[in-house]
Amino acid sequence: MENKLIVALDVETAGRARELFAELREVAGAFKIGSQLFTAEGPQLVRELVEGGARVFLDLKFHDIPNTVAAAGVSAARLGVFMFNVHAAGGGEMMRRTAEAVREAAESEGLAHPKVIAVTVLTSASAATLAETGVAAEPEAQVVRLARLTQASGLDGVVASPLEIKAVRAAVERTEFLIVTPGVNPSGAAYDDQRRVTTPAAAVQAGADYLVVGRAILGAPDPAKAAREILAEMQEQ
Repeated sequence: MENKLIVALDVETAGRARELFAELREVAGAFKIGSQLFTAEGPQLVRELVEGGARVFLDLKFHDIPNTVAAAGVSAARLGVFMFNVHAAGGGEMMRRTAEAVREAAESEGLAHPKVIAVTVLTSASAATLAETGVAAEPEAQVVRLARLTQASGLDGVVASPLEIKAVRAAVERTEFLIVTPGVNPSGAAYDDQRRVTTPAAAVQAGADYLVVGRAILGAPDPAKAAREILAEMQEQ
């Protein structure tokens, strides 16, 4: 059974990321490198962790003109990551061209083909947040709309909050369509900047393929113990 736990390395330095990787490599299924760590340390740290045996989810939410995002996607594939994301709000052409460019580069260069997924609506967003940007929809309706667009554009899945997992599963046709879920905390309580959250067990039962967990592990006195407890909770029925 595949390990569904992705540990978010939302830390400031490569040194701390290396420490956490060493401590958690036998527990976590993968590690997420996002904007904070990537901006501080750059692609070399990604290469280093990949070469050290890590499965890396590069969480940079690419959102730009289609040509730029497609090129960034190819660069991500060359880093050896197992998954990276774009922002579905960039539209169908952006996503299609990225998927095509990554597939062509992987085939022509002999690269492992990364999963390409799209962010739908951030877990920090509410209906009021969407309204500020001109989206007159509730978060779930917007997530479903963007998930359908993502599937039609040929990507492998989406990032969606735990509360939208069932709606996405019902809306997409491909059974292998991935749902990667942040906003998962052992207590089910929200952090200051998260609103749409749930527990690990509930997220897996709803149909999540991967759970991204950061602060509940990184902030624990014993991160490996905290990760093992989350894995155990994920298996609860």
